[in-house]
Amino acid sequence: MNNSRSPLSLDFTTDKGFGSRATLGLVVLATDQTLENELRQLPLPGVAIHHSRIFNDAHVDEDTLLAMKARLPEAASLLPVEFGFSAIGFGCTSASTLIGDDGVAEAIHQTHPEVATTNPVHAAVAAFRALDAKRIAVVTPYSETVTLPVIERFEADGLDVTAFGSFLIEDDLVVARVSADSVAAGVATVLEVAEADAVFISCTSIRLLDQVQRIEDDLDIPVVSSNTAFLWHLLRSGGINDRFEGFGTLLGSH
Repeated sequence: MNNSRSPLSLDFTTDKGFGSRATLGLVVLATDQTLENELRQLPLPGVAIHHSRIFNDAHVDEDTLLAMKARLPEAASLLPVEFGFSAIGFGCTSASTLIGDDGVAEAIHQTHPEVATTNPVHAAVAAFRALDAKRIAVVTPYSETVTLPVIERFEADGLDVTAFGSFLIEDDLVVARVSADSVAAGVATVLEVAEADAVFISCTSIRLLDQVQRIEDDLDIPVVSSNTAFLWHLLRSGGINDRFEGFGTLLGSH
């Protein structure tokens, strides 16, 4: 055998790869079983989406949520700068509420200083403005101490929270198994208490994307989940304005 043999030198060209239209980044909770799977339901040709996971405790309370603030810069740094991200989002509604929009942005900007950022609660506020919804009803899976800051955040942004209810679950692994029928029943119960222009279902672990249209049709009201708002706003922040039929008013019309 001649060990001095060399391979043929082959010509090649390059293109923009999977992200010909945009490259988006997601920081997803270690316990999250829902966000990535719901994202895959949306047809997104030419959009590359890369994920990083951040450690979190499955037990959801203010302390475990705030603990992610110190971990977020490292999780964001695992999304390579060389990919040229158009936008990066942190996928936790309750933690983003406690850390704050500025805190989330600052953590991501440590590695990606020029990149647009978003999170589910910030995205939800933007969604309600797009829907011209000023009175909202809210359904959460959280304990009372985790639910109330979400309500207060919406009120601080000028929204009138007319009614809210919760499943009072403290384990994120249980939240991911709450049935869509339970969520729909919870929405109906909350709407019996007070009128609203739209409904918000909080938590990226709640499975709802493919049921939003059904609930809207049954109750005749726009329904926004953490994931529909978050994915809608992440896409818009990255310059993608596609509309998606069959996933509710927000993703279909705005």
